[in-house]
Amino acid sequence: MKICIVGPAFPLRGGIAAFDERLCLALLENNHETYIISYSLQYPALLFPGKTQYDSEGKAPANIKIFTILNSINPFSWYKTASFINKNKPDLVIFRFWIPFMGPALGSILRLLQKDIKFLALVDNLIPHEHRPGDRTLTKYFMRGISKYIVMSEEVEKDVLQLKPEAKTKLLRHPIYDHYGLKTDKASSKRSLGIPENKKVILFFGLIRKYKGLDLLIEAFSMVRHREDIILLVAGEFYEDKNYYFELAQQLHISDQIIWHDHFIPNDEVKLYFSAADVLGLPYRTATQSGVTQVAFHFEIPVIITNVGGLAEIILHEVNGLVAEPEPTSIKTQIETFFENNLSEKLSKGMQTEKKKYQWDFFAQQLVDFTN
Repeated sequence: MKICIVGPAFPLRGGIAAFDERLCLALLENNHETYIISYSLQYPALLFPGKTQYDSEGKAPANIKIFTILNSINPFSWYKTASFINKNKPDLVIFRFWIPFMGPALGSILRLLQKDIKFLALVDNLIPHEHRPGDRTLTKYFMRGISKYIVMSEEVEKDVLQLKPEAKTKLLRHPIYDHYGLKTDKASSKRSLGIPENKKVILFFGLIRKYKGLDLLIEAFSMVRHREDIILLVAGEFYEDKNYYFELAQQLHISDQIIWHDHFIPNDEVKLYFSAADVLGLPYRTATQSGVTQVAFHFEIPVIITNVGGLAEIILHEVNGLVAEPEPTSIKTQIETFFENNLSEKLSKGMQTEKKKYQWDFFAQQLVDFTN
């Protein structure tokens, strides 16, 4: 089968680009001729909250064809993208959808495709965590032209069927991000990151936005018993005012117990952070699924999550992590439970067992079968 993925890829950076590249590789390994059509412009600079959308240090993934054609705000590129697809005549087009802003571009392209080309949507989020005027209108424009949806959480499946009851959906769990290399020695990883070897480590990893609840984790950490033995390691680029978090830590008198690596973490350094960590903290206020949990699966690091969205569908309480409510006292209780009961080994074994459910080969084959 010839398959086209329409979504971000190198030199764009981030979790969705990484997913597209890894999915493309999985489909190639399953003997499907697959390529990616990526964005020459994903977000206008005025709308992008980070420092850069581009990976200036990494290398293009080997053995994957990436065609940089699509501009999210340029209709001429939408026609060019559709023309490219029609000319190459794929059997299947996979449209990655994660934000309503892409609705006009993707919705217009799928309406320009030849009638004999099959297509489906692979949806990360349908209704965004941070709502903006016009979100539903833009999303519905995309959805009007498409009937099949791959979703990765029950929460998103409900959203799809709420907006389009006649839609055909298939729930496939987010596979593991397994392209970050092998786990390294904990002591040497700590030294590389400037962490005292005698400290336990709670890791907060990923882009920092309000809905991800870093402030909840900071407040919870300030209440933890015996926290002098623990470091909170925050690794990720701020997509909002960082001073709010720095000032919160100062007000709670825990600034000396937080290590800030407030920048985008390159792919080749991810293993250092997860190898140094005892537990990953995901204190989200809202969520569908999280790509960061799938990195934790790869490195077999337990996770403390909040009971929102689809997180508790894959992080099972006292099996491969602990589940808290999205408020500081509950998060604090689970942190104490983890460290005071020495749950690291038990929950790491749980991660090792549970990760078998989230393999790329299975995801790729089930996706293709859904088109038939």
